[in-house]
Amino acid sequence: MTSATATRAAARNPRPRLDDLAPAIQAGILCNDARFQRFAAHSCGVEEHDFTPSAAAQFLRMHCEITSRRDLNTDPAATRKLASLRTAFDAWAGRLPAPR
Repeated sequence: MTSATATRAAARNPRPRLDDLAPAIQAGILCNDARFQRFAAHSCGVEEHDFTPSAAAQFLRMHCEITSRRDLNTDPAATRKLASLRTAFDAWAGRLPAPR
C-alpha cells in the first residue's frame, strides 16, 4: 500500500474519537496507555513503580467503584466517575490549559 493510498483509506475510515466509544472500550484503551499507567501509579503514590495494564485496570475499577469495566456501559454513576478520571488524567498529562 502506498502512502497516498494509506492516506485516502484513513480519510475514508477515520479513527473514532475516544469520546465516541462505549465507556468500557474507553477504559480498556486507557488501561493499555503507558501514560495512563504512570498517572494511575502517581495517583496511588507509587510513582517509582511501573503499573501494568492490569494494575491500571484495578485502579480504574476502584476509582469507578465497579467490579468489571463492562459495568461502565450500564452504571451512570460509574460512567460519570470515568469521565472525571479522564479529566484528571488529561490535566495531569498537560492536555488541559492551566488556569490563569
